[in-house]
Amino acid sequence: MGPPRVGGRGACPTRTRELNDVYAMLEGMRVVEGSAFVAAPLGGMTLAQLGADVIRFDAIGGGLDARRWPLTAEGRSLYWAGLNKGKRSIAVDLRQPEGRELVAALVTAPGEDGGIFLTNLPLRGPLAYESLRAAREDVIVLAIKGHHDGGIALDYTVNCAVGIPLATGNATRDAPVNHMLPAWDVAAGLTASTGLLAAERHRRRSGEGQLVSLALSDVAYAAVGNLGHIGEAEINRTERSAGGNHLYGAYGRDFATRDGHRVMVVAMTRRQWRSLCDAAGCADAVAALERELDADLDEEGERFRARRRIDPLIERWIAAHDLEEVGRAFDAAGVCWGPYRSFLEMVAEDPRCSEANPLFQRVHQPGIGTYLMPGSPLALGAFDREPVRPAPELGAHTDEVLAEVLGLGSVEIARLHERGIVAGN
Repeated sequence: MGPPRVGGRGACPTRTRELNDVYAMLEGMRVVEGSAFVAAPLGGMTLAQLGADVIRFDAIGGGLDARRWPLTAEGRSLYWAGLNKGKRSIAVDLRQPEGRELVAALVTAPGEDGGIFLTNLPLRGPLAYESLRAAREDVIVLAIKGHHDGGIALDYTVNCAVGIPLATGNATRDAPVNHMLPAWDVAAGLTASTGLLAAERHRRRSGEGQLVSLALSDVAYAAVGNLGHIGEAEINRTERSAGGNHLYGAYGRDFATRDGHRVMVVAMTRRQWRSLCDAAGCADAVAALERELDADLDEEGERFRARRRIDPLIERWIAAHDLEEVGRAFDAAGVCWGPYRSFLEMVAEDPRCSEANPLFQRVHQPGIGTYLMPGSPLALGAFDREPVRPAPELGAHTDEVLAEVLGLGSVEIARLHERGIVAGN
């Protein structure tokens, strides 16, 4: 059997009705997503939260990350739910040629806002760029890979190679410290969404589609280069020593309060520095230290060089006060600071991580329950924020998508189910 018969509809009428009176920034844009891990799902979700119709396809029964931790007690993946909010889901057997042809037909279905494919899966067979382009000349494919040369990589193997863990390190222990945040995956996902929007704008102006390639490690190399670390290594020929929680090149570090909490204090600007000295009551001691060192501690680099001498002045004051007292004094003086919190403490104590922040809504996630979910961090002046929509159940929209996007009738869809090509709720 060849590719499924494709109807003439390119937009999704049901989707449009849902968003008409709420949010229209990317309304009508249709993106097909085939993904695993973090970067590609996050890229798709970023577009979905701005109103795009993102159709995610997965293997029947779930893909690579359908059960990735953190899990609920019942084994449902909070990870998967968190990265797939607002999308539609179809379940397809990609091991069968007909299943791959079905997905290719979805990618290349007509409609000026369709023909966009975001993936970090291998581009082979009907899903190769050349095959998709043969079916739709203006198709846009954004392919995320590990390294630009095709090598395999994950955030954790990229992070260790770009100097960050060794420079983070621990000032008292000769060992690197990995960051649990998959920062390069997150940055790659946001870069992917930007790349798709740029390619879509180019297509609107020129009529041309294209293959956009994004390497995870290139995102990391670009970031460390943009932050000056590559230039520092090549120009200065110096090795960055592990700094622990000290802020490199200015003044900032963590301190313990009298009641056993920890706070992070940062003084990058002169104003922040003077506010910290005023709050901690150490302005006279700092002036004496400047005379002793013949240094101007209003300069951030000088503060960094003198950080070991400054530390006791700040440390004594914070250690003599409880967290509440420290926070009250710092806020009154305009100090840039933050308390260290666990995830549980953040949810319980931080008013910014609550419905008081327009970012959040309490949403019911099928199979999991009702909990706090973030929408798009963008607050766009021309539109109200789109209501946060939960992640779909696996295959929840299989029949709907096949009917709306491909124009398949109920008999054809039933036959696909019977042969195990697709599945759904």
